[in-house]
Amino acid sequence: MTEFGAARAHMIESQLRPNKVVDQRVLAAFAGIRRELFVPDHLQAVAYIDEDLPLGKGRYLREPMVLARLLQAAAVKRTDTALIIGAATGYEAALVATLARNVVALEEDPELARRARAALAEHSIASVSIVEGPLMQGYRPRAPYDVILFCGGVAEVPSEIDSQLNEGGRLLAVVKPAGGMGRATLRTRTGGVVARRVLFDAATLLLPGFLPKPAFVF
Repeated sequence: MTEFGAARAHMIESQLRPNKVVDQRVLAAFAGIRRELFVPDHLQAVAYIDEDLPLGKGRYLREPMVLARLLQAAAVKRTDTALIIGAATGYEAALVATLARNVVALEEDPELARRARAALAEHSIASVSIVEGPLMQGYRPRAPYDVILFCGGVAEVPSEIDSQLNEGGRLLAVVKPAGGMGRATLRTRTGGVVARRVLFDAATLLLPGFLPKPAFVF
């Protein structure tokens, strides 16, 4: 086993399984995707630690445990179409691609999108479409989606993105309002109504552009 292979196995046994990640498909996805290819070269040696890793310009690769628990809650099916908001270098899109039929990975930074394409090509993953555009708008041309996943925290989920969730769909986000604790949240659409359920606390960093709105001061 390579050094990175050993680190990947250790991540699964020490970070994921002890934190209630039991879905075998999710665990297999983490075992099959080479996380070191989705971080800057100088961070490859620490690619598998249980912390968010900086990608530049205020963007981060989320810690594995939080991501794994979100994917487990999403219950992604092989027939699903997924939208990844803020795909960055493509790691979360690559994981979802092993679980879903196809994935739309939305990214607004051209350099991050370029790196995502390169890493996905290295894995021979062809079911992910990298789309460049504003994150706040989602990607309506391919809507509705069975799964929507935010690759970072948000102060709130924009209604425009909420509206792109399919009937029976699941939206996963760490919601962190101003001054509050981040909470991993599952939103589901049933009968046209979106219900919300808090899953667990998470210190996921906020995506730029999804920060709390400044409070009005008299």
